[in-house]
Amino acid sequence: MNLHKLTKIAAIVISVLSILFLAGLMASSDDADNSWISPLIYLSYFVLAACIAIVLIYVLKNLLSNKDNLKRTLISIGLFLGVFLIAFILADGSEVKAGDISVTSMESKLVSTGLNMFYILTVISIITMGWTGFNKFKK
Repeated sequence: MNLHKLTKIAAIVISVLSILFLAGLMASSDDADNSWISPLIYLSYFVLAACIAIVLIYVLKNLLSNKDNLKRTLISIGLFLGVFLIAFILADGSEVKAGDISVTSMESKLVSTGLNMFYILTVISIITMGWTGFNKFKK
């Protein structure tokens, strides 16, 4: 039995057990049963951190072993940071007050930056899809 089948079976077993535990926790109404929730949340944080660490290790290992992929990745990150810089420069940083809630100018600028990045990346993706569709139609 290869590793892929073994991990697939383990993932199915863990999923079924998780669903059973969740159903048991949701069905109980006692405060004594709710004491299980906090340790399970910490366990899920640990599993999430372990998964992220494993993914990052293998991604960095593969990037550092292949120089062409590293170069393309760094170019992509640089272009993304360039879009962020353009969106940040174009962002409006006005202070907003609504009743008891006040938003500082920096918070407003960061929200506006996120929206501007969304708009810029949406336009870029539409242009890219149109360009590739045009090239396929041209052939």
